[in-house]
Amino acid sequence: MLAIDRHAWTNRWHDLHPLEKLLPALGMLLVTLVLPPWPTAPLSIAAMLALTILGAGVPAGAVLGTLAVPLGFLLTGAPVLALAVDLSDGLHVGLAPGGPEAAAAVTLRSLAATSCLVFLILTTPVADLMPLLGRLGVPRLVRDLILLTYRLIFVFLDCAATGRQAQAGRLGYDGPRRSLRSAGWLAGSLFQRSLARGRRLEIGMAARGLGGDLPQPADARKPSARRLSAGAALPLGIAAASLLAQGGS
Repeated sequence: MLAIDRHAWTNRWHDLHPLEKLLPALGMLLVTLVLPPWPTAPLSIAAMLALTILGAGVPAGAVLGTLAVPLGFLLTGAPVLALAVDLSDGLHVGLAPGGPEAAAAVTLRSLAATSCLVFLILTTPVADLMPLLGRLGVPRLVRDLILLTYRLIFVFLDCAATGRQAQAGRLGYDGPRRSLRSAGWLAGSLFQRSLARGRRLEIGMAARGLGGDLPQPADARKPSARRLSAGAALPLGIAAASLLAQGGS
């Protein structure tokens, strides 16, 4: 999370209007979900990686590292999609007809959709999205919860890092059993701290007379028509290339 937030604030496109990045991300996401995964998904992944690495200047290692976590979940669940379970005459597990093809299609489509979201989170700070979400009609309460949750994530990450460092200094991770016990204590401590910090936050806001919405930053930037056109042309071009490739095959 810390690396994602750092790249979101330091990439070459961090000062662009968020709509100029949201439009291609959502457009590519829609194309990925609507069109068949082959060859749409590989084209979408290549396009989003090019935008993130070559366009925004985010390091390739950071992009691939962010994609690696969801890719691990996808690869773990993909074999299940390819299997069939027959209970009519005992338990029989085998490959389903068309199972490997279906598992590959789901994995490709999911990875392509994830690459669109990775592009957005690595190039656009969350604070920049709040004014845009307000113009799109997202309720103020939802935006307040997003900001508070995002802020508290970093607070708890810092608490977790401090607690784990203190445990490691006392040999709390010396061996599997001790490591498991220390991790359980750390999780329990973080849960208690989260509740206590939430109460303190509520009391602090009430003491300052905050009875309504949280103050949120305003965005006076205007989106560029040229960049918006390019952002809309990208998913249209990927869709056209995919349809042409399917028609040729």
